[in-house]
Amino acid sequence: MIYTTFEFSVADHIAHIRFNRPDKRNAMNRAFWEEIRQVFAGEIAGRADVRVAVISSTGPHFTAGMDLSVFSDVVADSGDPARRCERFRRGLLAYQSSFTAIEKCRVPVLAAIQGGCIGGGVDMVSACDMRYCTRDAFFVVKEIDLGMVADVGTLQRLPHLMPQGLVRELAYTGRNLPADEALRSGLVNCVYETQAAMLDEVMAIARDIALKSPLAIYGTKEMVNYARDHTVDEALNYMSVWNAAFIHGEDMPEAFRAMQEKRAARFKNLDVQRGL
Repeated sequence: MIYTTFEFSVADHIAHIRFNRPDKRNAMNRAFWEEIRQVFAGEIAGRADVRVAVISSTGPHFTAGMDLSVFSDVVADSGDPARRCERFRRGLLAYQSSFTAIEKCRVPVLAAIQGGCIGGGVDMVSACDMRYCTRDAFFVVKEIDLGMVADVGTLQRLPHLMPQGLVRELAYTGRNLPADEALRSGLVNCVYETQAAMLDEVMAIARDIALKSPLAIYGTKEMVNYARDHTVDEALNYMSVWNAAFIHGEDMPEAFRAMQEKRAARFKNLDVQRGL
């Protein structure tokens, strides 16, 4: 599939999604929302050779967030108020599903962020597994300055990544969160001096993940997400069911053989195309 708002490539089991509208500060236009959902819920989900994904960007800023043209469509909407509200809610649920596709993607998703990560950008990276940024990066929950509530995932996911008080401060004030504070608060894993250095390191991390058992990586992501949203007892019970079903396969014996033979393990791809 050809995408208009980002470049997509796969190499060494790594899917790379690279935003390519730097002249528009990689703002999220209407096409972006459909394409980002399609690449994660469709293309990546259906490709057995993909074991990890990296999101990066071009130009001075990662993304300026929602393209203003999307807001103009909302303002221009007219007709029966009840039907207008129903259309808006349906559209909003579709936007939310675009980033939920990142969160629910079976492979880990790493975000490499430079410059501004504004509004919808924070919604998106909060749905990723890990975040890395450059020294000049900053994060802004911009929606409050537009007279609205952030509605595509920031307020639901960010409190699981950062202290509650800081999340509320950012959401209430719309102030910039600079890279060093993002690191201290746990939003990002590491800060790099340049975008090139960041991408080199993030790709190295992605390659390391791609060498692991894809079944074990999938299960690990599933368990971490489940534990976030459930009690400890519920998460432990689900863990017992998961491993009872999947631990008796080929990957663990292969991992032990590889360690004994001092070689890289050779794991099969998942059978993602077979389904039922």
